[in-house]
Amino acid sequence: MDSLNSIVAVIDDKVWFLLLFVLVGTGIYFSIRTKFVQVRHFGRAWNRVFGNFSLHGKKAGKDGMSSFQALATAIAAQVGTGNIAGCATALVGGGPGAIFWMWLAAFFGMATIYAEACLAQVTKTRDDQGSIIGGPVYYIRKAFKNKFGEFLAAFFAVMIILALGIMGNMVQSNSISDAFHTAFGANKLVMGIIIAIIAGFIFVGGISRIAYFTEKVVPIMAGLYLAGGLIVLIINHNNLLPAIGSIFVGAFNPQAVVGAGAGIAVRQALRLGVARGLFSNEAGMGSTPHAHAQAQVEKSQDQGEVAMIGVFVDTFVVLTTTALVILSSGVLGSAIPYAGNITGTPVAQAAFETGFGPFGSKFVAICLFFFAFSTIIGWYFFAQQNIKYMFGSKLAKPFAIIVVIFILIGSVLKVELVWNLSDLFNGLMALPNLIALIALSGVVAKLAHGANIKNDDL
Repeated sequence: MDSLNSIVAVIDDKVWFLLLFVLVGTGIYFSIRTKFVQVRHFGRAWNRVFGNFSLHGKKAGKDGMSSFQALATAIAAQVGTGNIAGCATALVGGGPGAIFWMWLAAFFGMATIYAEACLAQVTKTRDDQGSIIGGPVYYIRKAFKNKFGEFLAAFFAVMIILALGIMGNMVQSNSISDAFHTAFGANKLVMGIIIAIIAGFIFVGGISRIAYFTEKVVPIMAGLYLAGGLIVLIINHNNLLPAIGSIFVGAFNPQAVVGAGAGIAVRQALRLGVARGLFSNEAGMGSTPHAHAQAQVEKSQDQGEVAMIGVFVDTFVVLTTTALVILSSGVLGSAIPYAGNITGTPVAQAAFETGFGPFGSKFVAICLFFFAFSTIIGWYFFAQQNIKYMFGSKLAKPFAIIVVIFILIGSVLKVELVWNLSDLFNGLMALPNLIALIALSGVVAKLAHGANIKNDDL
């Protein structure tokens, strides 16, 4: 098993090294083709999301969900363990400069996710039970109307089912059980049973229960975490400006911040920052379009603009809060020499303890529960849409049972191999999505400039 894990880790590293350039390159390409839609329409996008903000949207059903419910479902998946553990790991391995590259990747990623959401809206259809369904498989088939398109769509569907629905949700439940075991001494099996029961209850309720859960829990969990982070930043306010400065200095001269002994180079800061940032906000991965396809909007561009706010909130707000808390706390200096032996979450817990004392680790564990559990809900929904594409709606409920079982198993296992496999399949599923996005880039460019394009036009 160790040998297999080592092989998977090597393949995973090579796939993601290539993917970093492709993902960022795609973001730059769409930024140019849309004339930087993430800048031109940011104000309008912000008002579209928060102008009529409400935790009590209409009930979702066969015709989809509200625009905010779709965004909340997407953010449920985006804001996860990557915002705590992933950010801390990037800082430990890449130094403060990694955050700068996270920001840069997210900025261009906002254009990519705009393209994904727009195309998901244009190509959405109805499943065999008359319910709205959409996602990359449908715009992949529009991009390539031949056997190649069928193959790409099927390959994407299989990868996302395995990467998110099965293995991804195993590592999320494992993150929750580990955090609660460390902070509260909770039994991992008991935590697994609790997680599985709650998740199963939400799964069985279908799209209406998923939308109801995400629109209420996502704003609350984000608000709770941001409030806690703000308190710690106020307590450590004397270190805040130096922390911000270290991000910019560390991006181009890491050793000036962390010291020559840490051995961190610009390439390492760039790679870890971009990789962890993209893993967190999922721009270009092909996951969030499943949620954005469900939105009931007048024009596809409307949801494209809303989708950009998801990346902004995930990276520039939530993930940046984690980064500043860690950098201003002073724990990073002692963590860097042990970069090979320390995981991300304990670094974040130690940082919050500088403000909250022993309660800091418990606070992070509680937030991690909400982050990881909401990701389970989002990832299940994305995978389920592809189960319906591959096998029809009849297998949706059996798939829910399978996912619940793996959630329970994941909570008590050492899942390093599963995590590496999930990471690898995440990368592999992004490739057909990116190929289709580039092929349909002309459509996205027209949409960004106000064109009205329907499914039949493609």
